[in-house]
Amino acid sequence: MQKLTAANLVSAIRQLPRNQNYNYINPETKGYIRIVDVKLPEGGITFKRWNTSKGETMDTAKICSISSNAIWRYANAFSENQPVNADRVFGGSFNYRSVLESLVAHTPEFYFCYPGRIEDIAGNVKVKNGHKHLIWIPSEPHRNGVSARKETNIAISEIPAQSVSYDLVLPPALECAEIDINTARRHTQIQIALYLIGRHLGFRTWIAQNDKGIIYNGQPLIEQNGIVKTLRDEPTVYPYEGAVQAGLYIDCIWFQNHKLMPAVMEVEHTTGVTRGLARMLSFYTAIPRFPTRYVIVASDDDRQHVIRESSRDIFKPLNILYFPYSAVEELYYLCEKRNLNGQSINENFLDCFMTRVLC
Repeated sequence: MQKLTAANLVSAIRQLPRNQNYNYINPETKGYIRIVDVKLPEGGITFKRWNTSKGETMDTAKICSISSNAIWRYANAFSENQPVNADRVFGGSFNYRSVLESLVAHTPEFYFCYPGRIEDIAGNVKVKNGHKHLIWIPSEPHRNGVSARKETNIAISEIPAQSVSYDLVLPPALECAEIDINTARRHTQIQIALYLIGRHLGFRTWIAQNDKGIIYNGQPLIEQNGIVKTLRDEPTVYPYEGAVQAGLYIDCIWFQNHKLMPAVMEVEHTTGVTRGLARMLSFYTAIPRFPTRYVIVASDDDRQHVIRESSRDIFKPLNILYFPYSAVEELYYLCEKRNLNGQSINENFLDCFMTRVLC
């Protein structure tokens, strides 16, 4: 199954006619949209919008923009033949969500539709008239520059997705650190999520030397089942001069059966991507060309920064994968709620949640 990216959406929107005014998909939203510029490969997109009933004109309308981050957020929501509601994707925020939705709807692979809405009240289930959605059907393109409705028998539940929660206590060193405590916690939450994912998949996990005092479920991480206590016990690392020292402060390394190393990961929330890349490069240089994944784990909002820094010539040998926080939490949720394990899936499954920086 294809995976939609921001580059796909941007490329499709860039092929829309520039000298055309576009209507909103929601008939209750009055006015017009005109594309000003579309930057490849992943945006942003600049445009004008105006409402003639308010006396506005295209000439007087100001130029507004849609960021690459917003485009990525929308692209990540789509799977083939599955309706997507822009309001739910953006949580009612982002002022230009209706503009992005309308422009996408005028590209050939997208249709607007009104799937049924499943209503469950005290066990009494009904399918009622639903709200406007877009649906991605790449196998049935329509004419470029027009919007088209697709009739569908799909009914969807509008129950909010399950949130991911963590139970952890920070060590005193982090409590006293001269950084915002919420930032420190977020970094730690993601580290613990990676550890728990690894445990489900049958991996043992190395956590950076300075983070092993973190308390999770009443115990320091160093005492948790499946935590690697020292890299000197790992035959994929200790034989190579400088490898143990190079790996000490890497945020997370997964090991399997004392023979494999599925991933080397840096969680970047406050310190910047470059330091993490440099740590992984030192580790990469210290060991032979061992088959593994070098991964930057970072906020969805930092995607462009990750891609830019990871694409620098010095870091190209790492062939970096980007693992956004939202994908970490999605995989964590699947592992916890669907009891995924190393016997039921293979390692290739992991790649579905990551993006290769250098294509």
